[in-house]
Amino acid sequence: MNHFSKISDKAFEIPLRSPDVVMKLERLGSLFPNRLSFARTLVRRMAKENWSITKEKFDLDNRGIGTAIYKINTPVFPVWFVVFADDLKASERTDRVIAEKWDATFTLTTKEPDEDKLRYLKENIPFQEAGRCTSDEFILSRANKSVRLFNHVVEKLASGQQPNPTKLIEVGYLMRTTAVYGNGKFGLADISHIKKQGLFALPFQAEMLCVYLARNFSFDWVEHIASKMKPNSCCRLDDKLKRGLGVGNATGLGMAPFLVNHPKLISNWILTRERALQRVNETRDISATKRRQFSDILKQAKMHIEEWSTTDQRQAKSLSLIINELDAPPPFDRFLSMKNGWCRLTDWSTENLSIETQELINSILIELYPELVDNLELETGADENMPLVPSMALDELEEIIETKYYWAMAFDNKEKANNARFWYASENKEEPRFGWRYLEPGADKELRIGIAQEVQSLKTALAERKPTASKLNVAEFLILRPEFREIIQRIQNLQSHPYAEIRDNLLADICRPINLLRCKLAMFGATKFDPKSDLWIRITLFQGAPLKEQLHHENLDNWLFPSLENGF
Repeated sequence: MNHFSKISDKAFEIPLRSPDVVMKLERLGSLFPNRLSFARTLVRRMAKENWSITKEKFDLDNRGIGTAIYKINTPVFPVWFVVFADDLKASERTDRVIAEKWDATFTLTTKEPDEDKLRYLKENIPFQEAGRCTSDEFILSRANKSVRLFNHVVEKLASGQQPNPTKLIEVGYLMRTTAVYGNGKFGLADISHIKKQGLFALPFQAEMLCVYLARNFSFDWVEHIASKMKPNSCCRLDDKLKRGLGVGNATGLGMAPFLVNHPKLISNWILTRERALQRVNETRDISATKRRQFSDILKQAKMHIEEWSTTDQRQAKSLSLIINELDAPPPFDRFLSMKNGWCRLTDWSTENLSIETQELINSILIELYPELVDNLELETGADENMPLVPSMALDELEEIIETKYYWAMAFDNKEKANNARFWYASENKEEPRFGWRYLEPGADKELRIGIAQEVQSLKTALAERKPTASKLNVAEFLILRPEFREIIQRIQNLQSHPYAEIRDNLLADICRPINLLRCKLAMFGATKFDPKSDLWIRITLFQGAPLKEQLHHENLDNWLFPSLENGF
Protein backbone atom coordinates (compact mmCIF):
# COMPACT_ATOMS: atom_id res chain seq x y z
CA MET A 1 0.00 0.00 0.00
CA ASN A 2 1.39 3.39 -1.01
CA HIS A 3 0.87 6.09 1.59
CA PHE A 4 2.46 8.97 -0.31
CA SER A 5 -0.98 10.38 -1.13
CA LYS A 6 -1.56 10.82 2.58
CA ILE A 7 1.64 12.77 3.11
CA SER A 8 1.18 16.52 3.33
CA ASP A 9 2.07 19.43 5.55
CA LYS A 10 -1.25 18.99 7.33
CA ALA A 11 -2.21 16.28 9.80
CA PHE A 12 -0.35 13.08 8.93
CA GLU A 13 -2.02 9.78 9.63
CA ILE A 14 -1.47 6.33 8.19
CA PRO A 15 -3.62 3.24 8.64
CA LEU A 16 -2.50 0.04 10.30
CA ARG A 17 -1.32 -2.56 7.82
CA SER A 18 -4.14 -4.77 6.57
CA PRO A 19 -4.56 -8.22 8.13
CA ASP A 20 -4.62 -9.46 4.53
CA VAL A 21 -0.94 -8.50 4.43
CA VAL A 22 0.19 -9.16 7.99
CA MET A 23 -1.58 -12.44 8.73
CA LYS A 24 -0.37 -14.44 5.75
CA LEU A 25 1.79 -17.43 6.65
CA GLU A 26 4.75 -16.27 4.58
CA ARG A 27 4.95 -12.94 6.45
CA LEU A 28 4.33 -14.48 9.87
CA GLY A 29 7.22 -16.81 9.11
CA SER A 30 9.47 -13.82 8.37
CA LEU A 31 9.09 -11.88 11.61
CA PHE A 32 12.05 -10.77 13.71
CA PRO A 33 12.03 -10.00 17.42
CA ASN A 34 11.59 -6.39 18.47
CA ARG A 35 11.77 -4.31 21.63
CA LEU A 36 8.20 -5.38 22.56
CA SER A 37 9.13 -9.07 22.47
CA PHE A 38 8.70 -10.74 25.84
CA ALA A 39 12.39 -11.39 26.55
CA ARG A 40 13.13 -7.70 26.00
CA THR A 41 10.24 -6.43 28.15
CA LEU A 42 11.21 -8.78 30.98
CA VAL A 43 14.82 -7.56 31.08
CA ARG A 44 13.70 -3.92 31.08
CA ARG A 45 11.30 -4.67 33.89
CA MET A 46 13.96 -6.40 35.98
CA ALA A 47 16.24 -3.38 35.55
CA LYS A 48 13.54 -0.80 36.20
CA GLU A 49 12.31 -2.54 39.37
CA ASN A 50 15.84 -3.29 40.62
CA TRP A 51 15.49 -7.07 40.75
CA SER A 52 18.47 -9.00 42.12
CA ILE A 53 19.48 -12.63 41.61
CA THR A 54 21.59 -14.39 44.24
CA LYS A 55 23.02 -17.89 44.42
CA GLU A 56 21.64 -19.50 47.60
CA LYS A 57 22.85 -23.08 47.13
CA PHE A 58 25.25 -24.72 44.69
CA ASP A 59 25.65 -28.30 45.82
CA LEU A 60 27.18 -29.89 42.71
CA ASP A 61 29.84 -32.59 42.65
CA ASN A 62 33.00 -32.68 40.51
CA ARG A 63 31.02 -33.73 37.44
CA GLY A 64 28.43 -30.97 37.92
CA ILE A 65 25.68 -33.23 39.25
CA GLY A 66 23.53 -32.00 42.10
CA THR A 67 21.24 -29.16 43.18
CA ALA A 68 21.40 -25.39 42.76
CA ILE A 69 19.04 -22.73 44.13
CA TYR A 70 18.83 -19.07 43.13
CA LYS A 71 16.75 -16.42 44.86
CA ILE A 72 15.15 -13.69 42.77
CA ASN A 73 14.28 -10.62 44.82
CA THR A 74 11.44 -8.58 43.29
CA PRO A 75 9.45 -5.63 44.66
CA VAL A 76 6.39 -7.90 45.03
CA PHE A 77 7.88 -10.96 46.73
CA PRO A 78 10.87 -13.28 46.24
CA VAL A 79 10.80 -16.38 44.06
CA TRP A 80 13.27 -19.24 43.84
CA PHE A 81 14.76 -20.98 40.84
CA VAL A 82 15.59 -24.59 41.69
CA VAL A 83 17.87 -26.67 39.45
CA PHE A 84 18.53 -30.41 39.46
CA ALA A 85 21.56 -31.33 37.34
CA ASP A 86 21.74 -35.01 36.36
CA ASP A 87 24.07 -37.55 34.76
CA LEU A 88 22.68 -38.19 31.30
CA LYS A 89 24.02 -41.00 29.16
CA ALA A 90 24.49 -40.41 25.44
CA SER A 91 21.83 -43.03 24.66
CA GLU A 92 19.29 -41.13 26.77
CA ARG A 93 19.93 -37.74 25.21
CA THR A 94 17.18 -36.45 22.91
CA ASP A 95 15.41 -33.12 22.40
CA ARG A 96 12.18 -34.89 21.48
CA VAL A 97 9.17 -34.60 23.75
CA ILE A 98 9.27 -38.38 24.34
CA ALA A 99 12.46 -38.00 26.42
CA GLU A 100 12.30 -39.13 30.05
CA LYS A 101 15.67 -37.82 31.30
CA TRP A 102 17.51 -34.55 30.80
CA ASP A 103 20.82 -32.94 31.77
CA ALA A 104 19.02 -30.40 33.94
CA THR A 105 15.48 -29.80 35.17
CA PHE A 106 14.13 -26.56 36.64
CA THR A 107 11.23 -25.01 38.49
CA LEU A 108 10.27 -21.54 39.66
CA THR A 109 8.54 -21.53 43.03
CA THR A 110 7.08 -18.90 45.34
CA LYS A 111 7.87 -20.95 48.45
CA GLU A 112 11.35 -20.90 49.93
CA PRO A 113 12.80 -24.39 49.37
CA ASP A 114 13.47 -25.49 52.94
CA GLU A 115 14.49 -29.08 53.64
CA ASP A 116 10.99 -30.51 53.27
CA LYS A 117 10.14 -28.48 50.18
CA LEU A 118 13.44 -29.32 48.49
CA ARG A 119 12.90 -33.00 49.18
CA TYR A 120 9.47 -32.82 47.54
CA LEU A 121 10.83 -30.97 44.53
CA LYS A 122 13.67 -33.45 44.13
CA GLU A 123 11.14 -36.29 44.06
CA ASN A 124 9.11 -34.66 41.29
CA ILE A 125 10.85 -32.00 39.18
CA PRO A 126 13.45 -34.33 37.56
CA PHE A 127 10.56 -36.49 36.30
CA GLN A 128 8.78 -33.53 34.63
CA GLU A 129 5.39 -34.75 33.29
CA ALA A 130 5.64 -37.93 35.39
CA GLY A 131 5.99 -35.87 38.58
CA ARG A 132 3.55 -33.47 40.20
CA CYS A 133 4.01 -29.86 41.16
CA THR A 134 2.02 -27.82 43.68
CA SER A 135 0.43 -24.38 43.38
CA ASP A 136 3.66 -22.96 44.84
CA GLU A 137 5.41 -23.78 41.57
CA PHE A 138 4.50 -21.82 38.45
CA ILE A 139 7.06 -22.94 35.83
CA LEU A 140 8.45 -26.39 35.03
CA SER A 141 11.27 -26.82 32.53
CA ARG A 142 14.18 -28.96 31.38
CA ALA A 143 17.26 -28.62 29.19
CA ASN A 144 20.08 -30.57 27.60
CA LYS A 145 23.69 -29.52 27.11
CA SER A 146 24.98 -28.59 23.70
CA VAL A 147 27.56 -31.26 24.43
CA ARG A 148 30.45 -30.39 22.11
CA LEU A 149 30.39 -26.69 22.91
CA PHE A 150 29.76 -27.30 26.60
CA ASN A 151 32.77 -29.62 26.83
CA HIS A 152 34.93 -27.25 24.76
CA VAL A 153 34.18 -24.38 27.13
CA VAL A 154 34.83 -26.50 30.23
CA GLU A 155 38.17 -27.75 28.89
CA LYS A 156 39.34 -24.27 27.92
CA LEU A 157 38.34 -22.70 31.24
CA ALA A 158 39.98 -25.56 33.15
CA SER A 159 43.22 -24.78 31.31
CA GLY A 160 42.94 -21.09 32.14
CA GLN A 161 42.00 -20.07 28.59
CA GLN A 162 38.92 -18.48 27.06
CA PRO A 163 37.01 -20.61 24.54
CA ASN A 164 37.19 -19.93 20.83
CA PRO A 165 34.68 -17.10 20.13
CA THR A 166 33.97 -18.46 16.66
CA LYS A 167 32.89 -21.80 18.16
CA LEU A 168 30.63 -19.95 20.58
CA ILE A 169 28.89 -17.98 17.86
CA GLU A 170 28.39 -21.07 15.66
CA VAL A 171 26.19 -22.62 18.34
CA GLY A 172 25.15 -19.64 20.46
CA TYR A 173 24.30 -21.47 23.68
CA LEU A 174 25.65 -23.95 26.22
CA MET A 175 22.34 -25.73 26.61
CA ARG A 176 18.88 -25.74 25.09
CA THR A 177 15.49 -26.15 26.69
CA THR A 178 13.14 -28.78 25.33
CA ALA A 179 10.04 -27.55 27.17
CA VAL A 180 8.97 -24.67 29.41
CA TYR A 181 5.61 -25.43 30.99
CA GLY A 182 3.27 -23.09 32.85
CA ASN A 183 -0.40 -22.20 33.36
CA GLY A 184 -1.61 -25.10 35.46
CA LYS A 185 0.08 -28.02 33.72
CA PHE A 186 1.08 -30.93 35.96
CA GLY A 187 -0.23 -29.21 39.09
CA LEU A 188 1.49 -25.85 38.51
CA ALA A 189 -0.25 -22.62 39.52
CA ASP A 190 -2.53 -21.44 36.72
CA ILE A 191 -2.26 -18.05 35.10
CA SER A 192 -5.22 -16.52 36.96
CA HIS A 193 -3.59 -17.41 40.29
CA ILE A 194 -0.29 -15.90 39.15
CA LYS A 195 -2.00 -12.67 38.07
CA LYS A 196 -3.76 -12.36 41.43
CA GLN A 197 -0.39 -12.59 43.17
CA GLY A 198 0.66 -9.47 41.27
CA LEU A 199 4.11 -10.50 40.07
CA PHE A 200 3.37 -11.53 36.48
CA ALA A 201 0.51 -9.81 34.69
CA LEU A 202 1.80 -9.97 31.10
CA PRO A 203 1.97 -13.08 28.89
CA PHE A 204 4.98 -15.39 29.13
CA GLN A 205 7.08 -13.20 31.44
CA ALA A 206 7.32 -16.06 33.93
CA GLU A 207 8.48 -18.46 31.21
CA MET A 208 11.03 -15.94 29.97
CA LEU A 209 12.37 -15.49 33.51
CA CYS A 210 12.91 -19.25 33.76
CA VAL A 211 14.88 -19.25 30.49
CA TYR A 212 16.94 -16.23 31.57
CA LEU A 213 17.84 -17.98 34.84
CA ALA A 214 18.69 -21.20 33.01
CA ARG A 215 21.16 -19.19 30.95
CA ASN A 216 22.73 -17.84 34.14
CA PHE A 217 22.96 -21.36 35.56
CA SER A 218 24.71 -22.61 32.40
CA PHE A 219 27.55 -20.13 33.03
CA ASP A 220 27.90 -21.13 36.68
CA TRP A 221 27.74 -24.77 35.64
CA VAL A 222 30.66 -24.73 33.19
CA GLU A 223 32.77 -22.65 35.58
CA HIS A 224 32.09 -25.06 38.44
CA ILE A 225 33.03 -28.16 36.45
CA ALA A 226 36.18 -26.44 35.13
CA SER A 227 37.21 -25.44 38.67
CA LYS A 228 36.86 -29.04 39.85
CA MET A 229 38.73 -30.39 36.83
CA LYS A 230 41.84 -28.18 37.28
CA PRO A 231 41.48 -26.01 40.40
CA ASN A 232 44.96 -24.51 40.08
CA SER A 233 44.72 -23.29 36.50
CA CYS A 234 41.02 -22.65 35.87
CA CYS A 235 39.50 -19.26 35.03
CA ARG A 236 36.03 -17.75 34.72
CA LEU A 237 34.28 -17.28 31.41
CA ASP A 238 34.75 -13.73 30.16
CA ASP A 239 31.63 -11.59 30.60
CA LYS A 240 31.67 -10.47 26.96
CA LEU A 241 31.61 -14.08 25.83
CA LYS A 242 28.86 -14.89 28.32
CA ARG A 243 26.79 -12.08 26.93
CA GLY A 244 27.15 -13.59 23.46
CA LEU A 245 25.59 -16.84 24.65
CA GLY A 246 21.89 -17.43 25.10
CA VAL A 247 19.75 -20.48 25.71
CA GLY A 248 18.82 -22.69 22.80
CA ASN A 249 15.42 -24.20 22.22
CA ALA A 250 14.15 -26.98 20.01
CA THR A 251 10.49 -26.36 19.16
CA GLY A 252 8.19 -28.60 17.19
CA LEU A 253 4.53 -28.75 16.23
CA GLY A 254 3.38 -28.53 19.84
CA MET A 255 3.59 -24.76 19.62
CA ALA A 256 1.87 -24.31 16.25
CA PRO A 257 -1.85 -24.69 17.16
CA PHE A 258 -1.42 -22.06 19.88
CA LEU A 259 -1.83 -19.32 17.29
CA VAL A 260 -5.18 -20.78 16.25
CA ASN A 261 -6.44 -21.63 19.73
CA HIS A 262 -5.67 -18.22 21.28
CA PRO A 263 -6.95 -15.82 18.62
CA LYS A 264 -7.61 -12.80 20.88
CA LEU A 265 -4.18 -13.06 22.44
CA ILE A 266 -2.44 -13.40 19.07
CA SER A 267 -4.41 -10.47 17.69
CA ASN A 268 -3.25 -8.28 20.57
CA TRP A 269 0.37 -9.37 20.09
CA ILE A 270 0.34 -8.50 16.41
CA LEU A 271 -1.77 -5.37 16.93
CA THR A 272 0.74 -4.11 19.49
CA ARG A 273 3.57 -4.54 16.98
CA GLU A 274 1.58 -2.92 14.18
CA ARG A 275 0.62 0.05 16.34
CA ALA A 276 4.26 0.52 17.27
CA LEU A 277 5.20 0.52 13.59
CA GLN A 278 2.34 2.90 12.81
CA ARG A 279 3.50 5.37 15.48
CA VAL A 280 7.03 5.38 14.09
CA ASN A 281 5.84 5.79 10.50
CA GLU A 282 3.75 8.79 11.51
CA THR A 283 6.86 10.61 12.74
CA ARG A 284 7.22 13.73 10.59
CA ASP A 285 10.82 14.75 11.18
CA ILE A 286 13.74 12.37 11.73
CA SER A 287 16.45 13.76 13.99
CA ALA A 288 20.14 13.37 13.24
CA THR A 289 20.41 11.11 16.30
CA LYS A 290 17.73 8.77 15.00
CA ARG A 291 19.38 8.68 11.57
CA ARG A 292 22.68 7.64 13.15
CA GLN A 293 20.97 5.03 15.30
CA PHE A 294 19.22 3.59 12.27
CA SER A 295 22.52 3.31 10.41
CA ASP A 296 24.23 1.71 13.43
CA ILE A 297 21.50 -0.89 13.99
CA LEU A 298 21.42 -1.70 10.28
CA LYS A 299 25.14 -2.49 10.45
CA GLN A 300 24.55 -4.62 13.56
CA ALA A 301 21.79 -6.48 11.75
CA LYS A 302 24.09 -7.31 8.83
CA MET A 303 26.78 -8.66 11.17
CA HIS A 304 24.17 -10.63 13.08
CA ILE A 305 22.89 -12.24 9.89
CA GLU A 306 26.39 -13.03 8.66
CA GLU A 307 26.92 -14.99 11.90
CA TRP A 308 23.52 -16.71 11.64
CA SER A 309 24.23 -20.39 11.13
CA THR A 310 21.56 -22.55 9.51
CA THR A 311 21.47 -25.92 7.76
CA ASP A 312 18.16 -25.11 6.06
CA GLN A 313 18.66 -24.21 2.38
CA ARG A 314 15.57 -22.03 2.21
CA GLN A 315 16.59 -20.05 5.30
CA ALA A 316 20.19 -19.75 4.08
CA LYS A 317 18.95 -18.40 0.74
CA SER A 318 16.73 -15.91 2.53
CA LEU A 319 19.60 -14.68 4.72
CA SER A 320 21.82 -14.29 1.66
CA LEU A 321 19.09 -12.24 -0.02
CA ILE A 322 18.80 -9.94 3.01
CA ILE A 323 22.54 -9.27 2.94
CA ASN A 324 22.45 -8.60 -0.81
CA GLU A 325 19.50 -6.24 -0.45
CA LEU A 326 21.12 -4.31 2.38
CA ASP A 327 24.44 -4.13 0.50
CA ALA A 328 22.81 -2.77 -2.69
CA PRO A 329 22.81 -0.09 -1.12
CA PRO A 330 19.15 0.86 -0.70
CA PRO A 331 18.30 4.59 -0.91
CA PHE A 332 17.62 4.86 2.82
CA ASP A 333 19.61 8.06 3.34
CA ARG A 334 17.48 9.91 0.81
CA PHE A 335 14.29 9.02 2.67
CA LEU A 336 15.73 9.84 6.08
CA SER A 337 16.40 13.44 5.09
CA MET A 338 12.79 13.99 3.95
CA LYS A 339 9.68 14.77 5.93
CA ASN A 340 7.75 11.61 6.83
CA GLY A 341 10.87 9.69 5.91
CA TRP A 342 10.06 6.50 7.81
CA CYS A 343 6.76 6.16 5.98
CA ARG A 344 8.50 6.72 2.65
CA LEU A 345 11.18 4.19 3.55
CA THR A 346 8.55 1.62 4.57
CA ASP A 347 6.61 2.10 1.34
CA TRP A 348 9.76 1.75 -0.75
CA SER A 349 10.78 -1.40 1.15
CA THR A 350 7.34 -2.95 0.63
CA GLU A 351 7.61 -2.44 -3.11
CA ASN A 352 11.29 -3.32 -3.59
CA LEU A 353 12.57 -5.71 -0.90
CA SER A 354 11.86 -9.28 0.13
CA ILE A 355 9.37 -9.90 2.93
CA GLU A 356 12.05 -10.93 5.41
CA THR A 357 14.09 -7.78 4.75
CA GLN A 358 10.93 -5.69 5.11
CA GLU A 359 10.24 -7.17 8.52
CA LEU A 360 13.85 -6.76 9.63
CA ILE A 361 13.59 -3.06 8.83
CA ASN A 362 10.28 -2.85 10.68
CA SER A 363 11.93 -4.25 13.81
CA ILE A 364 14.69 -1.65 13.51
CA LEU A 365 12.16 1.18 13.22
CA ILE A 366 10.37 0.01 16.37
CA GLU A 367 13.75 -0.19 18.13
CA LEU A 368 14.49 3.47 17.48
CA TYR A 369 11.57 4.94 19.42
CA PRO A 370 11.22 3.55 22.95
CA GLU A 371 9.49 6.79 23.93
CA LEU A 372 6.71 6.05 21.41
CA VAL A 373 6.29 2.29 21.70
CA ASP A 374 7.34 0.90 25.07
CA ASN A 375 4.02 1.58 26.78
CA LEU A 376 2.34 -0.71 24.25
CA GLU A 377 3.77 -3.73 26.07
CA LEU A 378 0.89 -3.35 28.56
CA GLU A 379 -1.56 -4.27 25.79
CA THR A 380 -0.16 -7.73 25.02
CA GLY A 381 -2.56 -9.59 27.33
CA ALA A 382 -6.14 -10.57 26.49
CA ASP A 383 -9.40 -11.76 27.99
CA GLU A 384 -9.81 -14.95 26.01
CA ASN A 385 -13.43 -15.69 26.91
CA MET A 386 -15.61 -16.13 23.82
CA PRO A 387 -19.25 -16.25 24.94
CA LEU A 388 -22.00 -17.22 22.52
CA VAL A 389 -24.42 -14.47 21.47
CA PRO A 390 -27.56 -16.60 21.03
CA SER A 391 -29.87 -13.71 20.09
CA MET A 392 -27.83 -12.65 17.05
CA ALA A 393 -29.86 -12.84 13.85
CA LEU A 394 -28.44 -15.15 11.20
CA ASP A 395 -28.51 -12.27 8.73
CA GLU A 396 -26.06 -10.43 10.98
CA LEU A 397 -23.89 -13.54 11.31
CA GLU A 398 -23.78 -13.88 7.53
CA GLU A 399 -22.80 -10.23 7.19
CA ILE A 400 -19.85 -10.77 9.55
CA ILE A 401 -18.74 -13.74 7.46
CA GLU A 402 -18.98 -11.65 4.28
CA THR A 403 -17.04 -8.70 5.70
CA LYS A 404 -14.53 -10.36 8.05
CA TYR A 405 -14.07 -13.90 6.68
CA TYR A 406 -14.03 -13.33 2.93
CA TRP A 407 -10.45 -14.64 2.94
CA ALA A 408 -11.74 -18.08 3.99
CA MET A 409 -13.57 -18.41 0.66
CA ALA A 410 -10.42 -17.99 -1.41
CA PHE A 411 -9.92 -21.69 -2.15
CA ASP A 412 -12.01 -24.64 -3.31
CA ASN A 413 -12.69 -26.84 -0.29
CA LYS A 414 -13.49 -29.80 -2.54
CA GLU A 415 -9.98 -30.04 -3.97
CA LYS A 416 -7.87 -32.71 -2.25
CA ALA A 417 -4.79 -30.49 -2.18
CA ASN A 418 -6.67 -27.99 -0.02
CA ASN A 419 -7.48 -30.62 2.61
CA ALA A 420 -4.38 -32.77 2.25
CA ARG A 421 -3.20 -32.41 5.87
CA PHE A 422 -4.81 -32.86 9.27
CA TRP A 423 -3.68 -32.05 12.81
CA TYR A 424 -4.10 -34.49 15.68
CA ALA A 425 -2.78 -35.02 19.21
CA SER A 426 -0.40 -37.93 19.83
CA GLU A 427 -1.68 -40.57 22.25
CA ASN A 428 1.44 -40.84 24.43
CA LYS A 429 2.31 -37.15 25.01
CA GLU A 430 -0.85 -35.41 23.73
CA GLU A 431 1.39 -33.30 21.49
CA PRO A 432 0.05 -31.93 18.17
CA ARG A 433 1.09 -33.80 15.05
CA PHE A 434 0.64 -33.27 11.31
CA GLY A 435 -0.75 -36.10 9.14
CA TRP A 436 -1.56 -36.72 5.47
CA ARG A 437 -5.35 -37.09 5.23
CA TYR A 438 -5.46 -39.41 2.22
CA LEU A 439 -2.39 -41.48 3.08
CA GLU A 440 -2.47 -41.98 6.87
CA PRO A 441 -5.04 -43.02 9.47
CA GLY A 442 -6.07 -40.64 12.26
CA ALA A 443 -8.24 -38.04 10.55
CA ASP A 444 -11.10 -39.10 12.84
CA LYS A 445 -9.05 -37.62 15.72
CA GLU A 446 -8.56 -34.31 13.92
CA LEU A 447 -7.98 -31.11 15.91
CA ARG A 448 -10.04 -28.07 14.90
CA ILE A 449 -7.33 -26.14 13.10
CA GLY A 450 -8.99 -25.68 9.70
CA ILE A 451 -10.81 -22.42 10.47
CA ALA A 452 -11.27 -21.56 6.80
CA GLN A 453 -12.89 -24.94 6.15
CA GLU A 454 -15.25 -24.52 9.12
CA VAL A 455 -16.30 -21.07 7.93
CA GLN A 456 -17.00 -22.43 4.45
CA SER A 457 -19.06 -25.27 5.90
CA LEU A 458 -21.08 -22.86 8.05
CA LYS A 459 -21.71 -20.55 5.11
CA THR A 460 -22.95 -23.51 3.06
CA ALA A 461 -25.24 -24.65 5.90
CA LEU A 462 -26.71 -21.15 6.24
CA ALA A 463 -27.31 -20.96 2.48
CA GLU A 464 -29.05 -24.36 2.46
CA ARG A 465 -31.60 -23.19 5.03
CA LYS A 466 -32.64 -20.05 3.19
CA PRO A 467 -35.12 -18.44 3.09
CA THR A 468 -36.13 -19.72 6.54
CA ALA A 469 -32.64 -19.25 7.99
CA SER A 470 -32.81 -15.46 7.67
CA LYS A 471 -35.71 -15.46 10.12
CA LEU A 472 -33.81 -17.49 12.74
CA ASN A 473 -31.37 -16.39 15.37
CA VAL A 474 -28.19 -18.21 16.37
CA ALA A 475 -29.84 -20.14 19.23
CA GLU A 476 -32.56 -21.50 16.96
CA PHE A 477 -30.06 -22.44 14.27
CA LEU A 478 -27.84 -24.29 16.77
CA ILE A 479 -30.75 -26.41 17.95
CA LEU A 480 -30.81 -27.74 14.40
CA ARG A 481 -27.04 -27.70 13.77
CA PRO A 482 -25.19 -27.85 17.13
CA GLU A 483 -21.87 -28.80 15.45
CA PHE A 484 -21.42 -25.15 14.41
CA ARG A 485 -21.44 -23.72 17.94
CA GLU A 486 -17.66 -23.23 18.27
CA ILE A 487 -17.10 -21.60 14.89
CA ILE A 488 -20.07 -19.27 15.44
CA GLN A 489 -18.68 -18.24 18.82
CA ARG A 490 -15.36 -17.56 17.17
CA ILE A 491 -16.87 -15.44 14.40
CA GLN A 492 -19.01 -13.47 16.86
CA ASN A 493 -16.18 -12.71 19.27
CA LEU A 494 -13.35 -11.86 16.87
CA GLN A 495 -15.06 -9.01 14.99
CA SER A 496 -13.01 -6.38 16.84
CA HIS A 497 -9.73 -8.35 16.71
CA PRO A 498 -8.32 -7.67 13.25
CA TYR A 499 -5.23 -9.88 13.57
CA ALA A 500 -6.93 -12.87 15.19
CA GLU A 501 -7.06 -15.16 12.17
CA ILE A 502 -4.25 -16.57 10.05
CA ARG A 503 -5.47 -15.80 6.56
CA ASP A 504 -4.27 -18.97 4.92
CA ASN A 505 -5.37 -22.56 4.56
CA LEU A 506 -3.66 -24.51 7.37
CA LEU A 507 -4.75 -27.86 5.93
CA ALA A 508 -3.33 -27.36 2.44
CA ASP A 509 -0.54 -29.58 1.14
CA ILE A 510 1.70 -26.50 0.83
CA CYS A 511 1.20 -25.34 4.42
CA ARG A 512 4.50 -24.91 6.33
CA PRO A 513 3.89 -25.07 10.10
CA ILE A 514 7.40 -23.69 10.59
CA ASN A 515 5.94 -20.26 9.78
CA LEU A 516 3.60 -20.51 12.78
CA LEU A 517 6.51 -21.45 15.02
CA ARG A 518 8.66 -18.52 13.91
CA CYS A 519 5.84 -16.04 14.47
CA LYS A 520 5.32 -17.05 18.08
CA LEU A 521 9.04 -17.41 18.80
CA ALA A 522 9.75 -13.93 17.38
CA MET A 523 7.18 -12.52 19.79
CA PHE A 524 9.05 -14.30 22.59
CA GLY A 525 12.27 -12.63 21.45
CA ALA A 526 13.97 -15.56 19.72
CA THR A 527 16.83 -15.12 17.24
CA LYS A 528 18.92 -17.29 14.89
CA PHE A 529 15.97 -19.31 13.54
CA ASP A 530 17.30 -22.60 12.18
CA PRO A 531 14.56 -24.79 10.65
CA LYS A 532 15.33 -28.51 10.74
CA SER A 533 12.32 -29.35 8.57
CA ASP A 534 8.92 -27.82 7.90
CA LEU A 535 7.89 -29.18 11.31
CA TRP A 536 10.51 -28.12 13.86
CA ILE A 537 13.06 -25.42 14.47
CA ARG A 538 16.00 -24.47 16.69
CA ILE A 539 16.36 -20.95 18.02
CA THR A 540 18.27 -18.93 20.63
CA LEU A 541 16.80 -16.82 23.43
CA PHE A 542 18.57 -14.06 25.37
CA GLN A 543 21.69 -14.03 23.20
CA GLY A 544 23.26 -10.63 23.79
CA ALA A 545 21.11 -9.96 26.85
CA PRO A 546 22.77 -8.29 29.86
CA LEU A 547 24.01 -10.63 32.56
CA LYS A 548 22.36 -10.51 35.97
CA GLU A 549 25.19 -8.27 37.18
CA GLN A 550 24.65 -5.89 34.26
CA LEU A 551 20.98 -5.03 34.70
CA HIS A 552 21.85 -1.41 35.43
CA HIS A 553 24.43 -0.78 32.70
CA GLU A 554 23.82 1.98 30.17
CA ASN A 555 23.67 -0.42 27.21
CA LEU A 556 21.15 -2.60 29.01
CA ASP A 557 18.66 -2.61 26.14
CA ASN A 558 21.01 -2.71 23.14
CA TRP A 559 20.71 -6.35 22.04
CA LEU A 560 18.25 -6.53 19.15
CA PHE A 561 20.87 -8.04 16.80
CA PRO A 562 23.72 -9.54 18.87
CA SER A 563 26.91 -10.57 17.12
CA LEU A 564 30.51 -11.38 17.92
CA GLU A 565 31.80 -8.44 15.89
CA ASN A 566 29.39 -6.09 17.67
CA GLY A 567 30.95 -7.15 20.97
CA PHE A 568 27.50 -8.20 22.11
